[in-house]
Amino acid sequence: MENPSKQLADEYLRLGGHRRAVIDDNIVSTRCWEKDTPEAAQFWKDRIDTLDAAHRRQVVSFLPTINRI
Repeated sequence: MENPSKQLADEYLRLGGHRRAVIDDNIVSTRCWEKDTPEAAQFWKDRIDTLDAAHRRQVVSFLPTINRI
């Protein structure tokens, strides 16, 4: 059984989403330098922006990250 947050992140990326996770001192946010496809932007608006902050952070944590290890 796959994690629901990972499923949302994977679907967003599959639709052409370009947001990247930024995780710094336990603060989770996203950056986007390229415009999302209309499908990905709508998916983010409808399915991810509507989540509470904790669940949205979980989804973002499954996006590719810009952080270096």
